[in-house]
Amino acid sequence: MQNKGFIKVFAIILTLICLFYLSFTVVGRQYNKKADAYAKGDLELKNQYLDSLSTEKVYLGYTLKQIREKEIGLGLDLKGGMNVIVEMDVAQVLRALANTDDPQFNQALQETIVQNRKGSSSDFITLFRQNYERINPDGKLANIFSITMSDRVTPTATNDQVVNVLRQEVKSAADNSFNVLRTRIDRFGVVAPNIQRLDQAERILIEMPGITEPERVRNLLQGSANLEFWKTYNVNELGTYFNEINTRSAEYAQAVRGAAATSTDSATVTETTDSLTLNKSFVEYFAQPYFAMSGASGPIVGTAAKNDTAAVNYLLQRYKDIFPADVRFKWGFKPIDQRETYFELYALKGDGTRRGPALEGDVVTNAKADQGQQGSAWEVSMTMNSAGASRWATITGAEKGKSIAIVLDGYVYSAPTVNDRIEGGRSSISGRFTPEEAGDLENVLKSGKMKAGVRIVQEDVVGPSLGQEAIRDGFVSFVIALIVLFIFTCLLYGIVPGMVINGALLINFFFTLGVLAAFQAVLTLPGIAGMILSLAMAVDANVLINERIKEELANGKSLRKALEDGYKNAFSAILDSNLTTIITGIILAIFGTGPIKGFAVTLIIGISVSFLTAVFLTRLVYEYQFEKNRWQKLTFNTGFSRAIFNVYNSFLELSASVRSLP
Repeated sequence: MQNKGFIKVFAIILTLICLFYLSFTVVGRQYNKKADAYAKGDLELKNQYLDSLSTEKVYLGYTLKQIREKEIGLGLDLKGGMNVIVEMDVAQVLRALANTDDPQFNQALQETIVQNRKGSSSDFITLFRQNYERINPDGKLANIFSITMSDRVTPTATNDQVVNVLRQEVKSAADNSFNVLRTRIDRFGVVAPNIQRLDQAERILIEMPGITEPERVRNLLQGSANLEFWKTYNVNELGTYFNEINTRSAEYAQAVRGAAATSTDSATVTETTDSLTLNKSFVEYFAQPYFAMSGASGPIVGTAAKNDTAAVNYLLQRYKDIFPADVRFKWGFKPIDQRETYFELYALKGDGTRRGPALEGDVVTNAKADQGQQGSAWEVSMTMNSAGASRWATITGAEKGKSIAIVLDGYVYSAPTVNDRIEGGRSSISGRFTPEEAGDLENVLKSGKMKAGVRIVQEDVVGPSLGQEAIRDGFVSFVIALIVLFIFTCLLYGIVPGMVINGALLINFFFTLGVLAAFQAVLTLPGIAGMILSLAMAVDANVLINERIKEELANGKSLRKALEDGYKNAFSAILDSNLTTIITGIILAIFGTGPIKGFAVTLIIGISVSFLTAVFLTRLVYEYQFEKNRWQKLTFNTGFSRAIFNVYNSFLELSASVRSLP
């Protein structure tokens, strides 16, 4: 056998890779079992337990969050949950960008909405352009969009140029919608969600395993993101109030601890605190309570652990009468540490009689992230319309030296300090931004003028009980198929050749799971079907080889020569059949979606691995045993196989007799 050394090395490397990636699934399942034991059926408690360990290094220097990302995921058909495709409201974006009552524009937009909802292979922008040019053959899109987008669309721009700009704006809005949805789902507490963009830029696929409140998820996903600019307090202005809430919350915590110590029913305590055990004062929930530091300034109240934010929110709501009526508290959008554990709390100041934001985000006309001069830190420039510029000048003039918080979807994305009054509506927001953070802030600011909501265009809900039934049925069918194959091969070729085939099948199964884990694939019911089919193909390859060996033995060749020629003569047939099936699988993977793609990917991996195990690894086993002077009397023939052959010959003779009848 040629290249024997290479095949051995390759098999060893592949084994180590599979063991490495499958180990994450084993470790992840262990922690999942611990979480189940801790939560005792309470999904919220389970999520809290896993979140508390998510940034802890628990295996080979990997955090639990990284481990869970690397383990083999189960599709919704196995685990249960909710599958949603949401579509961004592109029409809303175009209306905001045009800001016109032009009847032809509105007619083209309305027709496009209808066509898009019926289904079309073209994207929204393409359909809109086709409809507009049909309704108004001589119309120029520049006449509509150059008014509000004068910095990007000139009055002389062609329709092609305008469409390119519109595509960029829609992509920017889609990026922001993606980030907002991802943040909402993370805050919702979904374990291992799958969020990905589809081929159409305005559509997003969201898979949320374990969801038990579909209506709440629908409301969460379909709400429009709202951009706002808020004035802020310096925390030293609120020092007296923080001291008061700390004193009162400490008394409350002491009462809770006392009740817990004397009560035989711990539920009595938690019922009065929204299922939160509040046994610490307000300040004790903060790792860095800036308000407690002498001379503290700026809008940041302090830094609290993610699992303590609910307790902080509860205390702020319980003792809201302590603070001035215009105080609003909001959490930062991103964690401040690499372990994603701590978040900052900001003190915002309501404006006007509504005690709301100082300025709405719809005044923003453009935003752009760029690197400062001579390669300095990244910054984001922002432009407002005339009304916004006037109001912005008033706000920045009054808040000089303080911070203005940029709030999206209820979370503070940035709180830059106002250095001076800003005239003309052009501002530059600087900070220690990474390129990615600057890009995110650019999209956040752009969302103010777009306010692109999303709607659910497709939804599937799989109950957890149905998912468990699918797992059980899939597992049972797989085990039955495996046992039948094991018995059949041993009956057909004898115990030793049969067990070689069975060992190859087990290795094939191990390699398939390992490669799936390495690619972080999701296992679905169709995927299990693909795995079973690939095992059947592996058996077929072994049957071809063994039948060729039997033919060579029948021709009087020695066992070693028969085995060598059997593998050689069966190679081309196995390669052809496997290659054609893999090509079919590739086509399904490229053009298929969802279950079809899952089936195709698993089938491709399984067949590729089966070729390795059937053609090469089984031969290595035989050659090793022959070198040790073992297995010298194998016949690859049994009474069962002879009986099948006799039945087959009888059937052929009967068929020939029937055909010869007049």
